[in-house]
Amino acid sequence: MRAITFAAYGDPSVLELTDRPRPKVGPSQVLVRVTRTSVNPVDWKIVSGGLDALLETHLPAVPGWDLAGVVEEVGPDTPEFAPGDRVAAYARKPEVGGGTYAEYAMVPVEYLAPIPDGVDDDVAGALPLTGLTARRCIDALAPSAGETVLLHAASGGVGYVAAQLAAATGARVIGTTSEANAERLRAAGVVPVAYGEGLAERVGDLAPDGVDAVADFSGAEGVLGTTLAVLRPGGRHVSIADPAVLEHGGRWIWVRPDGPGLAHLLRLVDRGELAVHVDRVLPLAEAAEGFRLSMSGEANGKVVLDVER
Repeated sequence: MRAITFAAYGDPSVLELTDRPRPKVGPSQVLVRVTRTSVNPVDWKIVSGGLDALLETHLPAVPGWDLAGVVEEVGPDTPEFAPGDRVAAYARKPEVGGGTYAEYAMVPVEYLAPIPDGVDDDVAGALPLTGLTARRCIDALAPSAGETVLLHAASGGVGYVAAQLAAATGARVIGTTSEANAERLRAAGVVPVAYGEGLAERVGDLAPDGVDAVADFSGAEGVLGTTLAVLRPGGRHVSIADPAVLEHGGRWIWVRPDGPGLAHLLRLVDRGELAVHVDRVLPLAEAAEGFRLSMSGEANGKVVLDVER
């Protein structure tokens, strides 16, 4: 099968289009013919060696944790799906090796979610990691009607989904963004605010009594200080990018594979209640360009890889 692999840690230039054996399918496993995957910051951090202390990597390795595709084969005792079913998954495994930047991926059945007919593969392939991360953060903050929530980097991949989920709770949502993305947040029911120097003062003007909850999807320098400056006493805060929140009563969030949770998000997309912003779709062979777009911040939304071309 065609697959993107890396034989040594490094920059995007270490990615190669190679031929790899098709994965075997064991009990409670599903072989998926991958049609789409997507680029997430964790992918290029893994390839650079930035997570070597946390995750065992078997080189040469296939990166990637997102997928949309079609069930090719099921292992023994796997009645939940059948060949031909359209499925999506956040397919993270305990070790890096057999990822989703490939024509086929083996996935534990509990990670999989059916894709509704009204959701196309580009969106389904872009959603899993970002959507489940956003859902986990909003569930942890548990905002309610009448509360005020601040989201750092609210127009990014995770932030944009989280902004919509938070707004659906009835909470007032303030989201940091650039002016270029402000209108998209307004359309989602979010109050946009420019990030950068003076952010705490701008948030203070919008919420003079402070905010009830904060989610950091940025990790940029100074973000934690802003969070602590605007958070009300007893308020809740989480981060996906800065473990230092643990020292200040916050929670550091890592997403988990969750088939039922992803199925719920896909149903929201199908009903028009959740949008995923896809910046562009590239052929699988251009994965290195996808990394470059993600690393530089040039991509305004998710970069999807079309594994079929």
